[in-house]
Amino acid sequence: MSPAFGKCYDPTGALHGIPTFPWRYAPDGLATRRQLRARGLRPGGQEIAAQVMRGSRYGGVRVAFLYRIDRAKPVRPMTPAKWGALALAMLARRTCPACRRDAGYVIPASLGTCVPCADPGEQCPS
Repeated sequence: MSPAFGKCYDPTGALHGIPTFPWRYAPDGLATRRQLRARGLRPGGQEIAAQVMRGSRYGGVRVAFLYRIDRAKPVRPMTPAKWGALALAMLARRTCPACRRDAGYVIPASLGTCVPCADPGEQCPS
């Protein structure tokens, strides 16, 4: 067993407080939030069942929390009010603050305006 594997393998939780497994070695029946979402599920208020750990190339450790699949609940469906709020939020992200037009894409935060307004050589469609 490699030293890195040994530091991440704690199935009883004695070292880290909760059961810990190396990356890709989690037992069946546990999933991360993203894996639950891909199945149309959510944690539903349950406690963290375990965690997976792996070393980072920058010297730290990455941790992902695991939840029990059998206790997960289905994702709540979107209501018409939520769909409307989401549509308005996306419209605000696409609206250029300089020319007040819908750019048709999300305005880059690095520019702060649509591409024609940010480029000094182009005419802004005012």
